Amino acid sequence: MKLRWGICGSGLIANDFLVGLSTLPPEDHSVVAIAETWTPETAQELAKKFHIDAVYEKFTDVAEDPNIDIVYIAVLNQAHLPLCKLFLTHHKNVLCEKPLGLNKNQSRQIIQLAKDNNVFFMEGWWSRFFPAAASLRDTIADDVIGQVKFMQCTMGFAMSTKDRICRKECGGGAVMDMGVYPLNLALMIFGERPASYSATGTLGKTGVDEMCVMTLQFPNKGIATLCVSTDTKLPNELNIQGLKGRIKIKNPFWCPTKLEISTYVAEEGSTAFDINEKTEILEFPLIKSSYHQNYPNAVGLRYEAEAVRQCIIKGMKECPLVSHADSLFMAEMVETLRHQMGYYLEGDENVTSNSL
Repeated sequence: MKLRWGICGSGLIANDFLVGLSTLPPEDHSVVAIAETWTPETAQELAKKFHIDAVYEKFTDVAEDPNIDIVYIAVLNQAHLPLCKLFLTHHKNVLCEKPLGLNKNQSRQIIQLAKDNNVFFMEGWWSRFFPAAASLRDTIADDVIGQVKFMQCTMGFAMSTKDRICRKECGGGAVMDMGVYPLNLALMIFGERPASYSATGTLGKTGVDEMCVMTLQFPNKGIATLCVSTDTKLPNELNIQGLKGRIKIKNPFWCPTKLEISTYVAEEGSTAFDINEKTEILEFPLIKSSYHQNYPNAVGLRYEAEAVRQCIIKGMKECPLVSHADSLFMAEMVETLRHQMGYYLEGDENVTSNSL
């Protein structure tokens, strides 16, 4: 089955998604059209670069094109809800970039529309689809490092002056833009939802968070500490600590190609302070592409795209690796974490005009 894509948006991530698609067999994936309302000239450039025949200046044209099986939504956060409504009500399958909505109310509306129209829908958590991420899940499931007790992760870049980052109306801020990456990996690594979670952070002049430290406590007494920042460059690494060993993923942890797995080796007469380790490095190199990529390892978006195709071939309406329930819980967590820092958006639950 060939999956025929329509691309909604023509920014940096749209380019990179097209790079990923270009590495997949043309008999499995093809791009039928690209649409851009705000800067149509950039859509023309991408169409020429990736040999896309149809270029639309109206998103409705994508919704009404009978040759398109699925739409990839790669526009600013505030446009996710109206565009998901448009495509889902036209019975198009949809892959939407994260965050799904500006709050859990918007995310709930989108998921319900997908169910009502009986189409496939998924939020773009591409990190989970990398071969290295699959190996990570297997390593933990096989008890190689024992029960996971602690996870520490940082993700930060100096980019707080960008419009999409600093403006509330765009759903800006560190947690909204980057928080999904360490949060969704924490849920995957611990294999359950946290019993409690909290955040502390600093807000910028526009009222969005510039830095946030999140703490998640899980039912097995495991703890994750996660830090995201839009005004400070951080190590951007992931460390997982188990009872029998540890796993490290270096920068960029969210699109991994290498796992560093260390297991503890007990020697006769050793004490708790004597830690002898056996370390193994597993590598998962990415396919090469001659196209320019804006983000690290962006060609790895190919894994997400092919996973979507496999789901649709099987008649599935959601992906087990990023279920609708996962997306709704993430939206709930992000909204709660924002509120704990004093960052509110119109449409949030239990928010008054005085809070905005």
